[in-house]
Amino acid sequence: MNLFFDATRVTMRELALVGWLLMSAGAFAQGVLAPPQAETGPRNSLAYAAQAVGLRQCLPALTALSALGVQGTTNNDVLFDWDRTRAGNSTVFSLIGLELANTNAAMSITGVPEADGSCTVSAERISVAPGNCQAVARKELAGYQATRLLNHMMVYTDAKDLGSSVSLIDAQAGCLVIRRYVKFSAGAPGK
Repeated sequence: MNLFFDATRVTMRELALVGWLLMSAGAFAQGVLAPPQAETGPRNSLAYAAQAVGLRQCLPALTALSALGVQGTTNNDVLFDWDRTRAGNSTVFSLIGLELANTNAAMSITGVPEADGSCTVSAERISVAPGNCQAVARKELAGYQATRLLNHMMVYTDAKDLGSSVSLIDAQAGCLVIRRYVKFSAGAPGK
């Protein structure tokens, strides 16, 4: 975009864009700033941060995963790390804090750009469920295959969703629940 323009031919949209660029330049130099709370539903802080730094290759996958993560939340915010020298095609590491009506949780999402233009992603949603892990498994994971990793940790998988698992870890305060999702080359051309 050319910031030097003929004032007689400028449209309102161009003027608004130039104003936005000038006002926001200082904010982006300081890091990723969260937008004001959306009018309806929670904002997607990870999607906003990824757009704000100019991420391109992994943006669709990160936006889709984080949209699932913020569903049902009352608020969310993100810790976002990326390689500033490769912003558009950078690997991204993020941790989203999730506020829900009756509890809180966190979600870690990683995006790694691939040479074919796709993005490999990994996401983990971490929460604590009241009660013991056996009750959580009976209620939420009927039909899943269970594998014991340690005396206090079971991993559940579903043959219909090979990239996902649910780990239940016995803890004094309840059951630590880690829902994990991995997809290699998400969004690759022709896939």
